[in-house]
Parts: sequence; C-alpha cells; structure tokens
Amino acid sequence: MRIISGLYKSRKIVAPKNLPVRPTTDMAKESLFNIINNHFYFDEISVIDLFAGTGNISYEFASRGTEQITCVDQDHGCVKFINQTADAFDMPLQVIKSDVFKFLEKSSLQADIIFADPPYNFTVELFAKIPELVFKNNLLLEDGILIIEHSKHTDLSHLENFDYSKSYGGNMFSFFEKQ
Repeated sequence: MRIISGLYKSRKIVAPKNLPVRPTTDMAKESLFNIINNHFYFDEISVIDLFAGTGNISYEFASRGTEQITCVDQDHGCVKFINQTADAFDMPLQVIKSDVFKFLEKSSLQADIIFADPPYNFTVELFAKIPELVFKNNLLLEDGILIIEHSKHTDLSHLENFDYSKSYGGNMFSFFEKQ
C-alpha cells in the first residue's frame, strides 16, 4: 500500500502478511479522499478509524495534516504494526486495542469523521450496529460524517441516517450524517 498525498506522498508501507486485513485499494482510497477533501480541511478535523487494520486510512489522514486520529482495532498484530509505523513516520496516532463495538458503547470521544472498515463478511445486522451506536452515543461532531466501507454486494441504504454511497470497483463507501 502507498500513501497517496500529503507530507508522506508516495511512501510505501508494507504490512506483515500474517495480519487479518484487507487494506482499502489505492484507487478506492484516492476517490474517498477526493470526496472528503471537498467537505473538510484536513488540518482542522478529528478522525476515528474503526477496524483500523494496517492503519492505511489513518496514515493518509496524518499525511494530509490531520493531528487528532484515533485508531481502534482488536488484533494485537494490527495494533503493534500501526504503533510501529506511526513511530517511524512520527505520525500523531492514538491507537486503542479494543473490540470496536465495546469501544463505541463506552467511548465519549467525538470526531468529525468516523471511518469504519469492518470485515466484508459481516451480516447486515452487524453493519447496522455501527451507525446505531455512533448516533445513539453522539460520537460525531456537528456536520460530521460516518463512512462505512463494505462490499458492493452489501446494501446499507435502508439504515437510519444513511445519506449516499459511492462504488469503486468491488468497494463501496456508504456515508451517514445526522438527519
């Protein structure tokens, strides 16, 4: 994987092969960040990266100037890799080892953008728990967005606070906002 833009543009990051992850493709990530760039100034926002995996999305935010980034993942190897990479690049990432649903239930941390990249094989009920907990616990700041990455075969448009979705290859990003 590589960082698309910003301070660390074109830097390649190689994750260990034994991590249980499916990093967002560069094409999908570039398209996603073009959308985000039209709505936010990266150096003025806070981000929570759920199911952070390799940290791919968090590194992109950090490279573009975001200084308040929280990564949440329950896998020890992923947490260790994100911490090592953040240290190597001197990125301002706070990494939390936790089950994402437990984190969402207990956290009072708010952000402008909450990005979730859960396993594609989640049931629709598990996908639905993400926006349910985010909005129930008021984890988005005013005018904030929740973005869930999922397979194009999963439809989340019926969920409360759904706004729109964009498809890039086999990847889909669904955007949720307070109504």
